[in-house]
Parts: sequence; structure tokens; C-alpha cells
Amino acid sequence: MRQIERLLTLYGESHQNRTNIAIHAVAVPAIYLVSLGLLWSLPVPEILTQTDVTWAHILVLPVLYYYFRLSGPIGAAMTLLTIGCFTVIELIALSPIAVWQCCLFLFVVMWILQFVGHKIEGKKPSFFDDIRFLLVGPAWWWTHWLKRLNIGY
Repeated sequence: MRQIERLLTLYGESHQNRTNIAIHAVAVPAIYLVSLGLLWSLPVPEILTQTDVTWAHILVLPVLYYYFRLSGPIGAAMTLLTIGCFTVIELIALSPIAVWQCCLFLFVVMWILQFVGHKIEGKKPSFFDDIRFLLVGPAWWWTHWLKRLNIGY
């Protein structure tokens, strides 16, 4: 069994309840978005301020590399999600609300929702056993969409 299949199977074991799955369908990509937004909001060294490169741009590179190592289709899908997230972050930046404030609020709300989902499920979140599952969550979310499109992962 490939590593991606093993990780997704293990992650899926604590995500069987329909309510928990529905919560995760919203919360997992939202947490990815707001995590990038929080990183985007951190001050960068002066040399980077002229290039519009943020900590989110820098730190997403090894994350995407990890996804591509697990699976090409998952890596490509996560790249699309990342582009979409950066687009949303730029739109938030145009609003009167600071990106970090919006993202921090949503970060807290989405994590509360996820813990509610796991309470309903009756199983603890997977990342309590292995921190890698924080990155497996978005891949698991994508597999549902890839299956619907008849794309293997």
C-alpha cells in the first residue's frame, strides 16, 4: 500500500460520521486558507517587502512539495487550493478588516467546529496520534473531489 493510501485510510478511520464529514468538508479547507492568511500577515524582512513575498509564500513551498511527494494529483489539487486561498486572502486585504483579524477569528471558529465534529464522531482527531495528519486532512478532503471526477490519487 502506498504511503498516501495508508495515511488516508488511517485519517478516514476517525472521519466516518456524516456530520463530522460535513463539518470537515467546510472546516479543513477553511483552516488551510486562514493558516495561510495568518502567515501572510506576519511581517517579513525588509528585503522581501519589495517583492510582495510573504511567509505564507515561503512556507507553502515545502508543504506543496510534501503533497507532491505523496501523490501528483494531490499535489496538483493542493496547488489549486493554495492559489485559490491566496486569491481570497488578497480580496480580504482589500476589505476594511485586517487579514490577521479575519483569519484568527475563522481559525478559532473552524477548530471549534472540528472538535464538535469529533465529539459527535466519538473519536479524537487523528493529529493527536501523528502531527502529519494536520497535512493529511486537506489531502483527504481532495480525495472526495478527485473520486467524483474519476481521477486517481
